[in-house]
Formats: sequence, structure tokens, C-alpha cells
Amino acid sequence: MGRAFSTLIPNLWRRVEEDDVLGLAAQLAYFFLLSLFPLLIFLVTLLPYLPITTEDILNVIRDFAPGETMKLIETNIYEITQKNGKLLSFGIIATIWSASNGINAVVRAFNKAYDVKESRPFLIARGMAILLTFAMIFVFVLALLLPVFGKQIGLFLFSEFGLSGQFLAVWNMLRWLVSPIILFIVFTGLYWIAPNKKLTCISAVPGALFATVGWVLSSLAFSYYVSSFGNFSATYGSIGAIIVLMIWFYISGIIIILGGEINAINTKFKKEDC
Repeated sequence: MGRAFSTLIPNLWRRVEEDDVLGLAAQLAYFFLLSLFPLLIFLVTLLPYLPITTEDILNVIRDFAPGETMKLIETNIYEITQKNGKLLSFGIIATIWSASNGINAVVRAFNKAYDVKESRPFLIARGMAILLTFAMIFVFVLALLLPVFGKQIGLFLFSEFGLSGQFLAVWNMLRWLVSPIILFIVFTGLYWIAPNKKLTCISAVPGALFATVGWVLSSLAFSYYVSSFGNFSATYGSIGAIIVLMIWFYISGIIIILGGEINAINTKFKKEDC
């Protein structure tokens, strides 16, 4: 265990170059961009069946997304909902297929981290990507529902004990814990199931922990930089928001792939120790 930890950084640095992590992250950023709006469209189609609103979805994204990108996302989502309120139809199949492109790209990146080729048939591999997309949507919806019902339950309990005035302060603290926990669950599932290699759930934890902490911190730092120092609109004009979104996706891609590489290194050392 000590040997694995002491050699993690040099091994990770070597793998960044050998596996072209930065190049793969650029590919992920492209597929994330293609997947974002189909994924949000599908979530919007579920709203009539759930006790949440479009604003609830945007609030979760707003916690981490750079300011300029939120204007782009909000504008497109509101245009979609106004033009067509009944999107849940046969066309949603194409939407989910497009949304799964991001997961499919992640699968390829993880396979490279473990030095394995994709031997699963195309339909099975794509089907798995679609199922993981659905799972991610389910977890995301659950993350939205927990605050809704949690707040109602909390208000009831706190009012029973005469602590209603203190509830909002406590709730605002707890709200920041929900998103990282949900992220950790999503990353653990991805690192466990996505690679074309038999793994245990425990083996996915180190990379999931790194990706959760790394993604939250890097997203908050980049969001602060964009809002305080970066003036991308002055450089790129009207496409400034898209550039910011792509850079955010690029940073996210690097973090996600590094988490997969950490798990691959950890798995390799464990095999050598046996």
C-alpha cells in the first residue's frame, strides 16, 4: 500500500503523457457539449411527472457552472420549454442516444486507462452507455427530490421542537453536502461499470473520491475566475459563453480521466502485490 502511494504521482504523470489524457479530455469536452442539451431536454420532459421545476434543475447547475454559461443554458432551456411542452415522444429516443455520447466517450477513456480494448458488441456497449445515462438521470432527479421533500420534513420536525428559526441556516449548510455525495455515487458507478474489465465496487472508490473533490474544487475555482477576472466575451464576442462552457468541460474531462487512471494504477499495484 505504501509503495503504491509513494509511486502514484510519478506513475500518474507518466500515464498522462502515454495515454494522451489531455487529448482525451478535449474529446470528452466535445461529446459533453453534444450531450448537455439532449440530457437537459430529457430532464425537462420529466418535469410534469415530478414535484420539481425547471428552476430547481438550473439551481443545481448554477452552484458549479461559470456565470456566462448559465445564461446560455437558461436561454436554451426556456426556449425549448416554450416551443414544445410535450417532448416525451418517439423523438426522445434520439435525444437519449445523443445524451449517451458523453458516457460512451468516458467508457473509451477508461478502457485506455486499463489498457483494454472494447470487446463488447456495439449494441451492448451503447446499451450500457444508455443505461448509465438513465442511471445518472435517476440519481440527478433524486438529488433534486431530496431537497424538496427533505425541506418539508425538516420544517415539520424543527417546528415541532420550536426550532423553525434555525432551520434555514442548518439547511443551507446541509444543501452543500448533497451535491458532492450524489457526485461521488455517480462517479463510483461510472468507474465500476464503464470499463471493459471486471472490477469490484471498492476498487472504484479512490478515483471517485478524487474526481468528486477535484471536480467540485476546480469548478468553483474556474467559476470564480470567470466571474472575477476572465472576460471571454471581450475576446470571443457572442460565442464567449460557449468557449467558457468548453473550457469547463475540458477541465471536467481531465479530472474524470485522472480518476480512472488512479483506479487503474491502484488495481495494477494490488495485482502485483498478490
